[in-house]
Amino acid sequence: MVVGEVPPPLEPCALGVAPAVSLPVRSAKGAVDRLWWRITRDLLRGMAILIALHVFVLQISVVRGHSMQPSLSDGDRLVVDRLSPRLAGLSRFDVVVLRYPRDPSVDFVKRVVGLPGDHVRIERSGLYVNGRFIDQVFLHIDDPVDMAECVVPEGQYLVLGDNRPISCDSREFGMVPAELVKGLVRARFWPLDRLALFD
Repeated sequence: MVVGEVPPPLEPCALGVAPAVSLPVRSAKGAVDRLWWRITRDLLRGMAILIALHVFVLQISVVRGHSMQPSLSDGDRLVVDRLSPRLAGLSRFDVVVLRYPRDPSVDFVKRVVGLPGDHVRIERSGLYVNGRFIDQVFLHIDDPVDMAECVVPEGQYLVLGDNRPISCDSREFGMVPAELVKGLVRARFWPLDRLALFD
C-alpha cells in the first residue's frame, strides 16, 4: 500500500452485515379490506351451501291447518328430508310434504297409506290394504264415512290426513304422483315442548 492513499471502502457483506432490505409497508386500510373480503367470501360460500342443502337435501316447513292432528298441529316446524324419497322411495305411514296436485304452488303435509299397486279401502273406519286389515299404529281421528276400494297406480301414492273428517287428501284430489312428493318429514323441532322424531 502506498502511503497517503486512501483504502477503498469495504463492501457491507465483507464485514458480515446483511444489506438493508426494504420491506413493503402494509396499510391498516389494506388489512381491513382483506378481512372484509374474507368474511364476504365465507358468507357467500355458506349461503351457497345452505341453498344447496335446502334445494337438494333438507328443508324447513311450517304446518298450516289442522288436517294432521293429533300428530301435527298448526304452527309446528318440521325438518323435511328431500333426498331419501328419491333414493329409497316411501314406506306405508310415512309423513310427507307434497305439492297439492290441483295447485302445485301449495304444499300439503299428509301420511302415505297406499303404495303403488295396493288395493286400499276404508270400511267402518278400518283400513284394508290388499284385502287385509292394517293396524294404524299412529294417532289419528277416524272418519265414519267409508272409502270404496281403489287401486294405487304405479309411480303414485294414496295419502290421507290423520284428522280424517276435515282432511283434504286422496279421497278428494286422487292419487299423488311421486314427482309431487317434496320430502319425508324427519322431525318436529318447534314448539320445544313437542320435539319429536318421525320414522
